[in-house]
Amino acid sequence: MRVIGLMSGTSHDAIDAVGADIVLRDQTIHVYLIGQLSRPYPGSLRSELIAALPPGTVDMATVCRLDTAIGQAFADAADAAMREFFGGSAELIASHGQTMYHWVSDGTTRGTLQLGQPAWIAERTGVPVVSDFRSRDIAAGGQGAPLVGLFDALWLAGRPGRAAALNIGGIANVTVTGDQPVAFDTGPGNALIDAAVERCTGGCEHFDHAGVRAARGQVDAQLLEILLAEPYYRAPAPKTTGKELFNHAYLERVLDGRTLSADDIVATVTALTVRTIADALAPLHPTEVIASGGGTRNPTLMALLGAHLDGAKLCTSDELGLPSAAKEATAFAVLGFLTAHGLAGSQPACTGAKRATVLGSITPGAAGFTIPAAAAAAPQLLRVHHV
Repeated sequence: MRVIGLMSGTSHDAIDAVGADIVLRDQTIHVYLIGQLSRPYPGSLRSELIAALPPGTVDMATVCRLDTAIGQAFADAADAAMREFFGGSAELIASHGQTMYHWVSDGTTRGTLQLGQPAWIAERTGVPVVSDFRSRDIAAGGQGAPLVGLFDALWLAGRPGRAAALNIGGIANVTVTGDQPVAFDTGPGNALIDAAVERCTGGCEHFDHAGVRAARGQVDAQLLEILLAEPYYRAPAPKTTGKELFNHAYLERVLDGRTLSADDIVATVTALTVRTIADALAPLHPTEVIASGGGTRNPTLMALLGAHLDGAKLCTSDELGLPSAAKEATAFAVLGFLTAHGLAGSQPACTGAKRATVLGSITPGAAGFTIPAAAAAAPQLLRVHHV
C-alpha cells in the first residue's frame, strides 16, 4: 500500500510528510521509504495556534478556524507529498493532526484533541484518510501516548542488548524494548528550551540554534533542583504529559523573582531535559539509545545526554536508516496501514490500555474506501528500507 504519513508535533513548527510503500509479509512489516518533506506553518497560523495552546483560552470560533486552517495546511502537505513521491496518486493518507490539548487528570488521560479536519485532506487528494489515532486507545483505558510504542517495539525487535527509542520533540518520549516493552513521556524535550529562547528574544527566535545559547550559559544548580522537583518525573509509567503542563507560564512561574542571564536559563532547562531523560532511562538499563526528533539537531543537548547515559551508546535513528526528522511521520504511516487492514496499532504494555485496539477514524476518498483483505496474523517485526 502506498501511504502518505503526516505529523506535526509538540513544537508546532511544521508539518512533516513521508511517502512509503508498506508491505506486510510473513508477519514482518516492510517500510520502503520513498521520500520526505516538511512544510512550515504559515506565520499567522502558527501564531494563532500557539496563542490557543495552554494556558491560553479560546472561543469555539477560534477552534473552528484552527480546525479548518490546519486541515487545509495538512491537505497542502499531503498533496505535495503525493505528487512528489507517487506521481500524484496514493492509496492511503495517515494524518496525526495537530495536538491542541491532551487531558490528563490525576495520572489518567481523560481525552485528547487533535485539530486538522481530515475532510480537507480527502477532498483535496481524493485519497482515504485515517485520523484521530489517540482517542481509541484512551477509550480503552490507555494514555493515548506515546503511540509510537508499537512501531518502536517492532522496529527494534531483534537488536542485541536492550534498545531504547528516544524522540526529542517538544515533549520527549521513550520506548524501551524487552519481554514487555515500556513507553512513556519523560517530560519536556524542547518545550522549555524553546520557551526560554522566545522569552529572551521577545519572540524573535523560537529555538536554540545549534545549542549555542546552552553552550554559552552556565547551569544554575538551584533552579535546576527546583525544576527537578516537578512531581511528574516520579510518577510511574505508563504516563504522558504535554504543553498543558510544560509551557511558557510554567517557566515564568519557576523563574519568578530570579535574576539570571538568558543563556543561563537556556543552559539550565537544557540540563533539565538531559537529566529527566537520563534519570527515566537509568532504571531500565538500555544498552543503546536511538534518538530522533528536533532535539537531535542540538549538539549541546546531545553531547550532554551522551555523557549522562551511564554507559549506554547514543546514536540517532539516521544511523539505523530511518531519518530522525521523518521518524514520527513514518510511524503514523504504519499505524494508518494497520488501521486500514483492521490490525491493532496500540501496545497495551506501552500505553496502559486494557487491550490492543484498531486506532483512528477513516474518512473515505473520492472512490470511497475498500477494506483490504485481513492479515493472517499480527506483525512481529518491522524493517525500514530505502528506495
